[in-house]
Amino acid sequence: MSEANDTSTPPRAGSDDNGTSGHRERLRARFLQGGADAMPDYELLEMTLFAALPRRDTKPLAKALLARFGSFAEVIAAPRARLMEVKGVGESVANHLKIVEAAAHRLAKTKVMGRPALSSWQALLDYCTAAMARAQNEEFRVLFLDRKNSLIADEVQNRGTVDHTPVYPREIIKRALELSASALILVHNHPSGDPTPSKADIAMTREVVTAAKTLSITVHDHLVIGRGGHASFKSLGLL
Repeated sequence: MSEANDTSTPPRAGSDDNGTSGHRERLRARFLQGGADAMPDYELLEMTLFAALPRRDTKPLAKALLARFGSFAEVIAAPRARLMEVKGVGESVANHLKIVEAAAHRLAKTKVMGRPALSSWQALLDYCTAAMARAQNEEFRVLFLDRKNSLIADEVQNRGTVDHTPVYPREIIKRALELSASALILVHNHPSGDPTPSKADIAMTREVVTAAKTLSITVHDHLVIGRGGHASFKSLGLL
């Protein structure tokens, strides 16, 4: 599907474009005055769609997307195939939303790379949430830290099914040695939304901690990320 359904001709210079130009300018003015916090999700999504649909009223599509996915964040993170199930979403819209998602991830990552992870904990949580909370399948990633606990690498070690990801402690430690990492933070997501650690999560974490300890590598925490929040092994007394 594509926006080829929109067969209208480009608006003449100075025209109102079927009444949408004034509405767009009002939304932009409100955004400049009050920022995103001053706008409901559907208006922010309307503005996001302006570039992909320069000649169409984007409000109906914004509301349709929110009705399907629930929130601005869920729309942006939705898989391309599911986005295109919504009437009016073609390649242009889907591509634009995926670019916005990628930009959000890049910005969140920029706030944590090269910085002391333990003193930038909320930024790290924000990044992990943006990167993993809405993934359809489980992902297991490792954050590698140097002697000053600054983040030197963030790598997805494995991707699995909706409820399982294979984890190989030896491979994690091998990679830590290659990067000269002194510490690790383990992170994986629960697509179900519930971040409560499972028995398998606990057992696997103990294996990684044991393997790391033999080489004087510290495992600071294991975070489980879900739509409903996160769980910290350290805070739960599991580490």
